[in-house]
Amino acid sequence: MSTRKSINYPKVNLGDVVKSFWQGVSPKKWWLFTAIFSLVIGNVLMVIAPIFYKKFFDVLLSSGEKSYLADELFGIIAIISIIYFVAWIFWRIGEFSYNFYQPYTISKLKQQSYDYLMEHSYSFFTGSFVGSLVQKVNRFARSFERISDEIVWNIIPLVVRIISIFIVVFLINKWMSLLILAWIIIFLLFNIIFSQWKLKYDLKSAEIDSKATAYLADTITNQNTISLFTGILREKLGYKKVTGEQSKLKKFTYNLDSILNAVQSFLGFSIELLLFYFAIKYWSMGMITVGVFALLQAYVITLIDQLWGFTRMVRDFYQSYADAKEMVEITKLPHEIKDIKDASVINVSEGRIDFEDLTFNFNETRKVLDNINLVINKGEKVALVGPSGAGKTTFVRLLLRLYSPTSGKILIDGQDISKVTQNSLRENIAMVPQDPLLFHRTLAENIAYGKKDATIYEIKKASQLAHCDEFVKNLPQGFETYVGERGIKLSGGERQRVAIARAILKNAPILILDEATSSLDSNSEMLIQDALSTLMEGKTSIVIAHRLSTIQKMDRIIVIDDGKIIEKGNHVELLKNKKSLYRKLWSLQAGGFIAEQDTQQEVTKKEDDIDEEDEVYQGAKFASF
Repeated sequence: MSTRKSINYPKVNLGDVVKSFWQGVSPKKWWLFTAIFSLVIGNVLMVIAPIFYKKFFDVLLSSGEKSYLADELFGIIAIISIIYFVAWIFWRIGEFSYNFYQPYTISKLKQQSYDYLMEHSYSFFTGSFVGSLVQKVNRFARSFERISDEIVWNIIPLVVRIISIFIVVFLINKWMSLLILAWIIIFLLFNIIFSQWKLKYDLKSAEIDSKATAYLADTITNQNTISLFTGILREKLGYKKVTGEQSKLKKFTYNLDSILNAVQSFLGFSIELLLFYFAIKYWSMGMITVGVFALLQAYVITLIDQLWGFTRMVRDFYQSYADAKEMVEITKLPHEIKDIKDASVINVSEGRIDFEDLTFNFNETRKVLDNINLVINKGEKVALVGPSGAGKTTFVRLLLRLYSPTSGKILIDGQDISKVTQNSLRENIAMVPQDPLLFHRTLAENIAYGKKDATIYEIKKASQLAHCDEFVKNLPQGFETYVGERGIKLSGGERQRVAIARAILKNAPILILDEATSSLDSNSEMLIQDALSTLMEGKTSIVIAHRLSTIQKMDRIIVIDDGKIIEKGNHVELLKNKKSLYRKLWSLQAGGFIAEQDTQQEVTKKEDDIDEEDEVYQGAKFASF
């Protein structure tokens, strides 16, 4: 039964992204402020230095005794050296302060994204691609890194230099300063307007990139299925279609960048020509000195270089915003399953479970469970049986709070599970799933996941009870063997034994077995059934089973069909009802066993009748003597 559904993400704006970034920045904010302050001072000093170059050329071209002029020039060079040295010190302070702040912040942002992501519900993860989620977490941190770099190393220096240069030139000649200011405004406005217009294509590019990554992850994960169903060519064509869309959009955005560069280049040489045109006029009128030409040249080169990078700054900013926005949508999406305020810690002393008027819908049109009322007593072993899609797995997922009921409630020892912490609830429940997925960690670590402080002795003991020792002895590093992604290095049956060992080690008062022996051969199943019987002793156990031969010894069997409980009883009681669904399912699996059993019972009855008649006859003969 598929639970994948579309996710309605909340709308996210720039303010939301900034708030999310600030959560990571705030612990080290003073290092950031120190870096910014130092870099501001450094940039101001770099603007002051050309003033002395202007004075240098004015002195150089002035009349006077050369030895005297040389001394003055050396003095100017000394001042310039001091300015550069002090600027160098502030730049280094800024760099080291930034180095303290940024790596920590990147790590913090990754952690906060991961923490929030992992608390989303089971439904969220079934509706999302793993590869896409991984990429969004990494993109969020990288987008902060790019934006932070741009602001600290480019935007702040640009603003400082523009203001400083404007003030210096204004003090020399206000008309040239106003010309520079007008040119800067035109340059920036063009870049901002053009980049904002281009933003929709950057967002689309990020969306297609995520789509391509998700397609890639999905097909690689299912490579075996693709091969078995000869779908390689089909998937190649599908991936080609996605990358083709990506390539087409990238080509378009690259052309837009080329147009932007062309306009910037035109604006760059235009300001240089205009400034020197007016400088020559003012020089001819004796309003400025020759040194001003050197000053203007230094400032124009600086401004062109800084502003040329502004295009990249805007582009990187919007691209980073688009990348960060995807993750912020996830962190702004409320958790579907969450603890109530002041949720208590559940106390499971007996393990009695009450399902009261329990109803669950996936949506308005699909009802999965309908008004379920059921009591499972302390230590009772209950099996859930029914056709595929009847609601058996949903039943236990509600117990684990992977879903929230549409209506009704579930009580454990009289405690409403919606009012207790999820962690305390799940600590008291051990589950062996039908298809257990393992971590790419050692076998010992996977088994010990059921008990954080487990000793190696306890791990080995649990593995013996689950009959893992039969395959562990053949592994190259034994319990220290890495099992591969999702446990791919182990067979399905071996993975199930590891999951059983993990549940044995956890030793929770409530046990759920979801087809726990479905991937085992007959011999292994017989051995593990014994282990499971030991595991279930004294525990309230719920067993989901399609293979009915595994549940004959259950205290009670609950038959679910179409989201409702239609039958209850033990194996023998349910078989007596010839119209029961359980008897029908048993008959289908037994392959005519019931009919043969009935025939054998009739033969046995006839033989008993014959024996009885023979005893009567012999007795009559004896009486006649």
